[in-house]
Amino acid sequence: MLCPGMIDVANGFNVPTYVFFTSSAAYLGFELYIQTLCDDQNQDVVGLTNSDGVVEVPGFVNPVPTKVFPSGYDTKEGVDYVLLISRKLRGVKAIMVNSFLEFETHAIESLTSDKRVPMVYPVGPVLNSVGDDNENTDSDVIKWLDSQPRSSVVFLCFGSLGCFDEVQVKEIAYALERSGHRFLWSLRQPPSPEQASRHSGDYEDPGVVLPEGFLERIGESGKGKVIGWAPQMAVLAHSAVGGFVTHCGWNSVLESMWFGVPMAAWPIYAEQQMNAFEMVVELGLGVDIKLDYKKDLFNPKNDIVTAEEIESGVRRLMDNDEMREKMKEMGKMSRVTVREGGSSYASVGSLIQDFIGNA
Repeated sequence: MLCPGMIDVANGFNVPTYVFFTSSAAYLGFELYIQTLCDDQNQDVVGLTNSDGVVEVPGFVNPVPTKVFPSGYDTKEGVDYVLLISRKLRGVKAIMVNSFLEFETHAIESLTSDKRVPMVYPVGPVLNSVGDDNENTDSDVIKWLDSQPRSSVVFLCFGSLGCFDEVQVKEIAYALERSGHRFLWSLRQPPSPEQASRHSGDYEDPGVVLPEGFLERIGESGKGKVIGWAPQMAVLAHSAVGGFVTHCGWNSVLESMWFGVPMAAWPIYAEQQMNAFEMVVELGLGVDIKLDYKKDLFNPKNDIVTAEEIESGVRRLMDNDEMREKMKEMGKMSRVTVREGGSSYASVGSLIQDFIGNA
């Protein structure tokens, strides 16, 4: 989905292009709708994004607030890049989406009913369910979870670029202590300015950014654990985990759903605000911490999410048994859909026939 130039290469060899869209069906519909606004209605998307309003988007049941538009839509350069991708997508043979019909019913039906959109095949959830070697060897984390009651632990993990400065780290720590809930926190260190990569790393001593005495207190109580890199799939699969505070990257959303763990949404960058809005408002499978939070990856100065906001999100997440049951049911559906007779299984079969027909 981020390599539109390859479509031109394929066209040069008269080879049909099939795109694997690694985000949601709702976001695919949003990107295509933005292109429609620009090309067909001459809409000023930059001005729209910078306004404080809502937009009716075909792939969403609810009006979408402009404050949850992804990063980049507030600049001409960002919108131009989205338009480049969307225009290319219109001309491909078909689009595979990492989602499934029972999950994003409205968004997928909106796409498949639009004659201006290429054939859409929901083929998800596509997950690395086996995990890598690290996920199977981090026994310290799993042993700690083994000692916790069922569905009692809130897991905090923000992806490979998910890190915060010291002020924000302290607010998270205060919130977790005040909430009274057990927690497992993947705390990552921001990259130094000298690093070429923007990926976060592990602290040698996380105590340097945490409140004084925090690690000692949670160690004595046994109710909390701070780690670096997290074996996310293994943690979400554990019966002790009852909630997931997440940046709402699409892979994390699908993994959380696969294991039936409800989410507290704290989006950071890219299209994560849209994912968070869909999960919280559209589908009711999560609660919000701050849906419109955006982090500039090139500028460390960002708004602070307060301890009160975080604590409220954690409490609403962990105390909502109805939402937890709803997420577990969706998790069961996600497993059925990829088995023989399931909707994604059938969709992959149709995709294969499409391949054969174009061979």
